[in-house]
Amino acid sequence: MWAAVAPAATILVFGDSLSAGYGLPSGKEWASLLTGRLREEGFNYKVVNASISGETTAGGRNRIAAALKQHRPVVVILALGANDGLRGGNLEQMRANLEAMIDASRKAGARTLLVGMRLPPNYGAAYTEKFRNVYGEVGASRKVPVVPFMFEGFADKQGYFLPDNLHPAISAQPLILETVWKGLRPLLKK
Repeated sequence: MWAAVAPAATILVFGDSLSAGYGLPSGKEWASLLTGRLREEGFNYKVVNASISGETTAGGRNRIAAALKQHRPVVVILALGANDGLRGGNLEQMRANLEAMIDASRKAGARTLLVGMRLPPNYGAAYTEKFRNVYGEVGASRKVPVVPFMFEGFADKQGYFLPDNLHPAISAQPLILETVWKGLRPLLKK
């Protein structure tokens, strides 16, 4: 008698170029590497990477409902905000957009992992500090786990970035995966 195999639950990666794999060969970004990690660890999940280069939190807020309806994820990895910061965007609006996406995910039955980012120092100490704090504050207000910094452990190492010094190179993708995995692992069920 054959045992029925449950269909894989979906993890939705919802981010910008840092998750979409800007400048990398297809399948080399951390979200693709996550599929292999899930398999290695014995988890029955599939990964859908709905990240778009150039995406802001406003753009993500506009398209989250359709993505949730289409993919029906059980976990959403929300990795947006970098472009808001690089454009000097309104941080209160960024906060509201992140909260709205978390609320929409929760309403759709998905748990959320919020992945934070930091800005280069040339944006000024006050703005970069406020930007960095948005992630922890949103995590606390919405009671979701937060990975404080996607580039933890290598942000200051130029060799891990493409020539634009913004986008992570192939060599950085396993490091990003490790950082995200620490926050994601407690949300997964076998």
